[in-house]
Amino acid sequence: MSASLPNGAVLSIATTYGAAIPVTVLTNAAPPVATATAHGLTNLDILEVTSGWLGLDQRPARVAGSTTNNFNLEGHDTTSTTQFPAGTGIGSVRKVLTWTQISQVMDPATSGGDQRFVNWNYLEDGNAPERAKPTNKAAKVLILKLADDPAQAWNAVLKAADAAGTPRIIRLALPNGSFIYYNSYVGFDDEPSLGFNNIMQVSLTLTSAARFVRYAS
Repeated sequence: MSASLPNGAVLSIATTYGAAIPVTVLTNAAPPVATATAHGLTNLDILEVTSGWLGLDQRPARVAGSTTNNFNLEGHDTTSTTQFPAGTGIGSVRKVLTWTQISQVMDPATSGGDQRFVNWNYLEDGNAPERAKPTNKAAKVLILKLADDPAQAWNAVLKAADAAGTPRIIRLALPNGSFIYYNSYVGFDDEPSLGFNNIMQVSLTLTSAARFVRYAS
């Protein structure tokens, strides 16, 4: 058993990406093996995946077991042919080329992820309590306040990501050496808050486009 604190964690956003690399075969495996002729990727590269499998589409992945024409999508499991029908997962990947640290993070908060339900009664239930069945979960949102500082490089990067309206890979490097990667829509409000005797802050909202992936090191 263990307990961890996020103190000292470093948050970064993907600044630039390489060109999309077509994936011609994607296997049902853990991890799935991708075939892409002369892909040029190396182990530990971070990718954004585009796939015909919704359970893999837009998710971050790390390259492992790279050879000339194949590589593994580390941390993913596509063994279920019910969820991942064989032969239908092909698409493309693109590599994160550069990162920009999002520094001066204050007051992080999360919302969403709560379980939703469908509620109903049968006519013959009479006045019995209604029935409930779990459905999906609410979208996950990470809300961050950043100390206002126009000199920081993240201002321009976050403004551009907000304007583009497309997901960006977010990297959270934890003090224990592990990493969490998200793919999130970026909402950035660069108008600073004005509270007497309070640090001026700007607001960053990260809305998940797909489920995160975590690596122990």
